[in-house]
Amino acid sequence: MAFDLAFDEKTKELETILRDLEVNVDAIEAAAIVSIEGLPIAARLQPGIEETMLSAMTAAMLSLGERVAQEMHRGSLERIFVEGKDGYIISCSAGQNAVLTVSARKDAKIGLVFLEMGKTAEKVSEVL
Repeated sequence: MAFDLAFDEKTKELETILRDLEVNVDAIEAAAIVSIEGLPIAARLQPGIEETMLSAMTAAMLSLGERVAQEMHRGSLERIFVEGKDGYIISCSAGQNAVLTVSARKDAKIGLVFLEMGKTAEKVSEVL
């Protein structure tokens, strides 16, 4: 039972960290923390977004990004950046075992998003 309580407390702490990220950058519409294996850890998502599917796709993108960066001799992967017609999806490492992914509107100040994601990833890493 102690394990379940500690897990619940960590999940709540991670959800608070995600909420703070959304407050600090109003252009962020959704955020998730997933394991590198593609399992959901914590999320604040818009209705209609499937957390399990997002987690699996995020882990796959990170894995492919790392392989492409290595193959192209670009050093270690900093982040994955996907630009769509209506906004951005950005993923970055949050420690050795987790990935932080956000969805941001097209009008987002990308530098601010990157800065706040870096701070958030450090907090996530400390919790996990």
